[in-house]
Amino acid sequence: MRGWHLVDGKIGVLALQGDVSEHIQAFEQAIREKNLPVSVIPVRHPDDISDLRALAIPGGESTTIMRLIDKNDMRHTIQHFTGGIFATCAGMVITAREVIGETRFLPLGIVDTVVDRNAFGRQRESFEGDISVHGISTPFHAVFIRAPVVDTAGPGVEIIARIDQKIVGIKSGKHMVFSFHPEIGGDLRLHHLFLDGLSPSVS
Repeated sequence: MRGWHLVDGKIGVLALQGDVSEHIQAFEQAIREKNLPVSVIPVRHPDDISDLRALAIPGGESTTIMRLIDKNDMRHTIQHFTGGIFATCAGMVITAREVIGETRFLPLGIVDTVVDRNAFGRQRESFEGDISVHGISTPFHAVFIRAPVVDTAGPGVEIIARIDQKIVGIKSGKHMVFSFHPEIGGDLRLHHLFLDGLSPSVS
């Protein structure tokens, strides 16, 4: 078992808005497949975050999620969270340093990215495609739903997936951020990759 211990095995899913249940189910299944002594909990308040190993930020409506983060006084706690963050779709917008043209909220600035939330436009608001992702051996079938993309990635950010030359997956330290929805479809290889990255030492 890779570096996990009974006293520190807990993953949270930000449960303010969006596809929360899909994220919980995906992580629970990935944890079962890896036989890890880890629980998955919904997160709605700052106190829920303090003892987590990782936090998932789901897709949804980024403006609404950010408004609820601030309403629930969670901004500072999430910004200073030392575990890994697994963010998808709206989570890419929320975790960015800057969002192009956004005036309604200030993103969390967790990863050094500038994000374009309308990069695919109305013609491709929702679509699917097989893409290559660094770290897995065969293409991943990705579901894009009104997806953002990374316009600019800072020097400490590793680009791990593109589609049509647009950046749709990045890694920054223990954090992994995707513009698509890996929690949908049953292929949990990216969840496995994220879990492996939380504790690289082998026990």
